[in-house]
Amino acid sequence: MKAGFWIAPEGGEEAVKILPIGDDDNFERRRKMNALATRSAEELIARCPEVARLLPQIADALAAQKADAPGRLFDITDLSEDERELISQVLGEGEVSGVAALTDGVVGQIQESVMAGLWRVRFTDGAGALVGDYLEIAAIPQVVRKAAELTRTGLELGTPPEGAMNVMPLLAEIADRMQAHRRGATSHVINFSLLPMNETDMTFLQQTLGDGPVRLLSRGYGACRVHATGARNVWSVQFFNSMETIILDTLEIGDTPAAACAADEDFQDSAERLREIHAAYFQ
Repeated sequence: MKAGFWIAPEGGEEAVKILPIGDDDNFERRRKMNALATRSAEELIARCPEVARLLPQIADALAAQKADAPGRLFDITDLSEDERELISQVLGEGEVSGVAALTDGVVGQIQESVMAGLWRVRFTDGAGALVGDYLEIAAIPQVVRKAAELTRTGLELGTPPEGAMNVMPLLAEIADRMQAHRRGATSHVINFSLLPMNETDMTFLQQTLGDGPVRLLSRGYGACRVHATGARNVWSVQFFNSMETIILDTLEIGDTPAAACAADEDFQDSAERLREIHAAYFQ
C-alpha cells in the first residue's frame, strides 16, 4: 500500500509540484512587477480601463475582510478577453489551488493569487465549458464549503475485515467527532504516525470514509495536500517535504483545514500589495 491515508483513484499517483529553493514571496512579488513593466503589458493596461477601476475596489474589500466573515465576490465573467488576461497577469498564481465538484457536473477550479485571500474561481459545466469566472475575497472560496456539504453526514461502520487491529475504535471516534463538530469550532486532529494501524486497518478506513468532492494543494518549500473524504467534516491532510516524502499524515474533523485558508493578517498585507501595483502601473 502507498504511504499515507489518501490513495489516488484507480491507484494513480497525483503529482506534487514543489517551488524551487529560494522562490520566496519577495521573489514572486518582483517577478510580477517586472512582468507588468513590459511594453506589451503597458499596451494591455491602456486597453483595459475597467481593470484600473476594479483594482481599488478589490483592495478596499481585502482591507475590510476577516477570516471568519462571509467573503465578497467580483464577477468578471463578462469582461473582455483582454481584461481577464490583464487580471490574470496582476493576480499571478499563489500557493493554493484545487477543484471542488458540485452537482450536475459543475466544477469550481480554484487558484489563489499571489495576494493571499484573493482567489480566482472558474466554474465549468459537465461539458467543460466556462459558465462563471469570479474573483473572491475570503479565507477559502465558498464553493469549497458548498461542495464539502455534499458529503455524508453519518458513517456506516460495517464489519471489520480479518486482520484489522484498531480501525473500529478509530471509526467510532471519527463518527462521534463528526456529529459533535460545529462550524467555527477547533478541529480534531488524528495523527496516523501516533497510531498502531496496519495495512488492513488503513484500507478499511479509506473504504469506509470514501473519497470526497474537494481536492486542494498548498505549495511552498514542501507541499500540503488537503482532500475532503466522503464523510462530512472529515479531511485528509498530508504534508510533504521537498523530496515529496510524507512527513505528516493526518485526518482533521472540522471546517476546511487551516493549511489551505488565508488568515486575518493576510488580507491587510494583500490589500497593501494590490494598492502598490495599482499605483505603480494603473495611475
